[in-house]
Amino acid sequence: MAAKNDFVPVQVRVVLPTNNGSAVFIGNDDKTFVIYVDQSVGAAITMFMRGIQKERPLTHDLIGSIFAGLGVSLDRVVINDLRNSTYFARLYLSCENELGKKIVEVDARPSDSLALAIQAKAPVLVARKVFDAVEDMSEVLKKMSETEGEAGEEEK
Repeated sequence: MAAKNDFVPVQVRVVLPTNNGSAVFIGNDDKTFVIYVDQSVGAAITMFMRGIQKERPLTHDLIGSIFAGLGVSLDRVVINDLRNSTYFARLYLSCENELGKKIVEVDARPSDSLALAIQAKAPVLVARKVFDAVEDMSEVLKKMSETEGEAGEEEK
């Protein structure tokens, strides 16, 4: 079993549109990195972050409803690997009933995993080896936020 310090807790900081989808900035006070996702998942993550109610359930809403109906809870998401610029993630699900408690680990795309984690208010962890390997985008995010703030002030 992995030691607790083998994983770094992170949060989704912001989701920004790009020409090919969305950039999801993930991190903590030490480092922020980016995972690029398709536009629909970027929109879903943003809606969950803002608590926006949808007229009809989206795929992640459906999965959340299935989990609830089966008594399954999402315990945590772990972004566990990075190979050839592709991130990998695992969902850790638990179910407890009259037969006992079962924990299941499921391979999943990080983009879907992040959407489900935000929806379920579950923690997101990054394997230390991945966290140490990714480029720190904290300054890029800070500059983008400052630029956005200045643009917003000019509109007033």
